[in-house]
Amino acid sequence: MARLLVNGAHLSVESAGAGPPLVLLHGYTGSTASWAQQTAEFADRFCVVAIDLLGHGRSDAPADPRRYRMEQSTADLLAVLDQLGLARASLLGYSMGGRLALRLAAIAPERVSALILVSASPGLRDPAQRRARAAQDSLLADAIERDGVPAFVDRWERLPMFATQARLPAAVRERVRATRLQHTAHGLANSLRGMGQGVQSPMYDDLSLLRIPTLVLVGALDPAYCDLGAEMSRMIPGARLAVVPAAGHAVHVEQPERFCRLVLEFLEEVMAGQPVR
Repeated sequence: MARLLVNGAHLSVESAGAGPPLVLLHGYTGSTASWAQQTAEFADRFCVVAIDLLGHGRSDAPADPRRYRMEQSTADLLAVLDQLGLARASLLGYSMGGRLALRLAAIAPERVSALILVSASPGLRDPAQRRARAAQDSLLADAIERDGVPAFVDRWERLPMFATQARLPAAVRERVRATRLQHTAHGLANSLRGMGQGVQSPMYDDLSLLRIPTLVLVGALDPAYCDLGAEMSRMIPGARLAVVPAAGHAVHVEQPERFCRLVLEFLEEVMAGQPVR
């Protein structure tokens, strides 16, 4: 584990394995620990780099929410690649991490050899929806700071989006919960205020311009993101859509073996220069 100073903040970075670089970007309330099973699987064939995003895990949690904005987070990610000497890498991003991966691919496509978007979104098109989401996230951020992380995690785990995780073995649920509980209240709150979909510019106009091999992964039990995934895969030239049965939003947690197989098959095709459709 290393702590890299990028743009005035320290980010925690873990690396394993050797081979072509594969960068893993977790979702909101996640960390490098969220990828433990995938890192072990992927490290046989790739140099796996997992990053704790700002406000998460062992990375810094700045006091200014503006420091978490997507533009700043993208600059941080590029700085990490630079410090690690990675001219190009495959990016695998889940949910919030998927939005970050998509933005980096849009602004610096020469740095991305392949793109894997898991339960991700290009943002919210409608300005009214963005304003409403920003207001909702602001209230939730205030509640996190007022009530503390355990109370927030209880609330977060009751969201319909995560209902499918109730079927997971108790040990898996406990591991996911432990990762969520490791964060600070102000880190989670400011991540919401600065990096939430309500304050992010939508990226729909960027999708048709991408010329990067792309895999869009969604869970069949996550209908909203199934629709988003289908739309993104239609708009990104040559993108492949994979809908994973018996999985909700956190595909990598709910169907880890199938998830790893799909990712590895896709990346092997990309490296071999084969069509990925």
